[in-house]
Amino acid sequence: MKTARDLMTREVHTVTPNTGLKELAKLFAEKRVGGFPVVEAGRVVGVVTESDLIHRDERIHIPTFFTLFDAVLPLGGEKKFEEEMRKMAATTVAEIMTQDPIVLSPDATLTQMATAMGEKGVHTLPVVDAEGKLVGVVGKLDLIRAMV
Repeated sequence: MKTARDLMTREVHTVTPNTGLKELAKLFAEKRVGGFPVVEAGRVVGVVTESDLIHRDERIHIPTFFTLFDAVLPLGGEKKFEEEMRKMAATTVAEIMTQDPIVLSPDATLTQMATAMGEKGVHTLPVVDAEGKLVGVVGKLDLIRAMV
């Protein structure tokens, strides 16, 4: 049975947490990829996608508040509001990336890869070795090719 080691792309474009958002936008245009692993000291610390960059500029959701026994509570989550405000003010990848992303081991099976992608709704996953160092990425197209 094929594993992530067999399917992964080994030469991966990455960014660091300190990469500026203008540079990130330029890289998306140049490399024609939908996302980058965020790597620091060789280890994957996050993933940043085109959606992260685009959603940064969306209008923020202003929470509706309701009162209950003299308390004012946000409807829809104050935490979500704070997260959206943080992303709008972002200037680096670290501020918009998804931290602690799902990663695959090189020995992950086709079923494990497909399940991880399906459950989290992602198209590409980093593959890391036992020390957490990036060794490649596997995308949905890689899985489809393996099934044919």
